[in-house]
Amino acid sequence: MSDRPHFTIYTDGGSKPNPGPGGWGAILITDDGRTRALSGGEPHTTNNRMELTAAIEALRALEASSDVTLWTDSQYLKNGITSWLPAWIRNDWRRKGNLPVENEDLWRALDVARRRHTVEWKWTRGHAGNTYNERVDQLATRARQRVSGEQPTASARAARQETATPPRIEVVLRIAQPYGSKIGGWAAAIIDHESDTTTIHSGSAPAQSSNHLSLIAALEALRHLPDGLPARVTTPDSYLHTGITQWILGWRKRSWQTKDGGPVKYRTDWEALAAEADRRGVTWALESGDPPAVAAQLAELAQSAAKQ
Repeated sequence: MSDRPHFTIYTDGGSKPNPGPGGWGAILITDDGRTRALSGGEPHTTNNRMELTAAIEALRALEASSDVTLWTDSQYLKNGITSWLPAWIRNDWRRKGNLPVENEDLWRALDVARRRHTVEWKWTRGHAGNTYNERVDQLATRARQRVSGEQPTASARAARQETATPPRIEVVLRIAQPYGSKIGGWAAAIIDHESDTTTIHSGSAPAQSSNHLSLIAALEALRHLPDGLPARVTTPDSYLHTGITQWILGWRKRSWQTKDGGPVKYRTDWEALAAEADRRGVTWALESGDPPAVAAQLAELAQSAAKQ
């Protein structure tokens, strides 16, 4: 197993009309749940060029050679990089019928960018409820709107306003689990927006994986919440967020079995977390854009706790 850093990356891009003003977005996710969002736009481009640009810029943003799992909803990008590219290179950048490869400049740039890393290319259906896919779509759309001068729709502005208005208590989470270790660290900030106070808690715990550690961190944070006050947990971890807001509904209906009929991993922790969240009326949000100001401090605390 590689000892290089591992990143999960989601990318998206598009133009409206096609061709026309376009934007791209990417989210880089570390194994301990930290995220970095990237985006950009061009005044005249195409859907495919923006999809390629998103992948190029995401891979270029990685400072060191890394193991990467890159998710895209573009069959053009996925098939091109995994199936078509070797033949194009062998044929001096000519495709079937001796025609020139479209977007050759970007395919060449992507070929260079990926060679620094070991990349596993994954496809996901767009607009099908995948949280990070939806987020990069939003990043790309906003980038396109910026370069075109287009104003966001009223519904989009209302959604952003709703997201930007937190309940009284906000919980921010971070975890850290050193490679190969069965002990992880967690840290949580409990922010009271009414009194403008922040309380920070941290600790360590045995954990089978970073996913398992995310559940433990969330449960420990909820146990420190003041009773009777509305609270929202904000997390960069799509596993935790999607699990507690979507998957758990199906698990309960299927008597804690997955769609494939297998047992749900970490069932005991999921049940405890759900019970605590239901008792307190907790809502959940996935981090988007820049991380909260307290996030860096929490990451350091989680790392320290993991080492101890």
